[in-house]
Amino acid sequence: MGGDTIAAIATAPGRGGVAVIRISGDEAFEVGRKIIGRLPSPGRFALRRLAVDDLLVLTFKAPNSYTGEDVVELHSHGGAVVPRQVLKLCLENGARLARKGEFTERAFLNGKMDLSAAESVIELVDAKTNRAATDARRRLDGEKSKVYRALYEEALALSADLEHSLDLDEGELPDGFMASAGERMEHLKRRLADEIGRAEAGRMLREGALVVIAGPPNAGKSSLMNALLGRNRAIVSDIPGTTRDSIEECFDLDGIPVRLADTAGLRETADPVEREGVRRAKDLMAAADYVIDLAGPVHAKCDLGRVEGKLNVSALTGEGLDELRRVIALHLEHAPDDGPTPSEREAALMVEARNALVWSDDAVLCANAVRSAAQSLGRLTGAVYSSDLLTSIFSRFCVGK
Repeated sequence: MGGDTIAAIATAPGRGGVAVIRISGDEAFEVGRKIIGRLPSPGRFALRRLAVDDLLVLTFKAPNSYTGEDVVELHSHGGAVVPRQVLKLCLENGARLARKGEFTERAFLNGKMDLSAAESVIELVDAKTNRAATDARRRLDGEKSKVYRALYEEALALSADLEHSLDLDEGELPDGFMASAGERMEHLKRRLADEIGRAEAGRMLREGALVVIAGPPNAGKSSLMNALLGRNRAIVSDIPGTTRDSIEECFDLDGIPVRLADTAGLRETADPVEREGVRRAKDLMAAADYVIDLAGPVHAKCDLGRVEGKLNVSALTGEGLDELRRVIALHLEHAPDDGPTPSEREAALMVEARNALVWSDDAVLCANAVRSAAQSLGRLTGAVYSSDLLTSIFSRFCVGK
């Protein structure tokens, strides 16, 4: 991909030991030479002194770079001032400031990665647990792309056969052609259903599972939250109605990021503030992936007396906490950990494709259905894409990625 040359700070803002300023494009080497003079050969590095800082300089010759273009990386000290000064030099010497996600967008357009892998870059950056990071890394390595390409090719092959059948007289079709086409369509729908079924696990890995602690006042909700988090986050009091609003914190539960919410005690009350807290608690319970119901199967104060038939837990002694964690984790485990999970965008496209696959004895209608499904599946990896699709994906990135 030709075009203008872009530059941006590729590392996170703020205090840090090192910052990376990346330049990419046809004139990247020329911009670099204007700033520091002689560049090191591709694959090697050099130290160069500027007025603003001493820089470690690396060069990458197209197509052997992240973007597939000529790339120069300038490594400076971190912080708020020095990286901006180096970037200013880049912009004064022929580069323009990169848009959000433009480096990765160029990598896609130059064939360095497909859309599924490109999307996983931001997921890897945003990962909240080791398991989420591993899931994103496997997508970046192309594991999911292979699955999506196979689905797309299966749809294309069926579409091509149905389209060809439209050019033939009915008597020229092979025996059982339409029956075979129906079986192939059902096979594709089953494969899509399997992948769609993994989407919920992916949502939890990326967004975090919402687990809500609910129950009447003084049931031990806040103490239980503190015990599960391993620190004092919620105020604990014997006075009923202490918690009037929800409190949310994150923790890692067997690799699943959990958003744990403490809520107002559920009771009838004339206090308008507490009543609003109860309303919010009920809304959270309705949206939760799992509710720890202290008026139901969980008893949170077993140190004061056990209750038969319930999971007895004590925030004070720690009794039952491991079992409660196990119960929650089992409930949240929506898919086996045998491969990376679809993103929300990918799941929506597969649902769209599956819904398009409606069988008909009319070969024209069948061909139209499969063609529509193939177009949806092509957008998984970017075999089919539009500028709007690229904007929707890469606008989620920060500048420099």
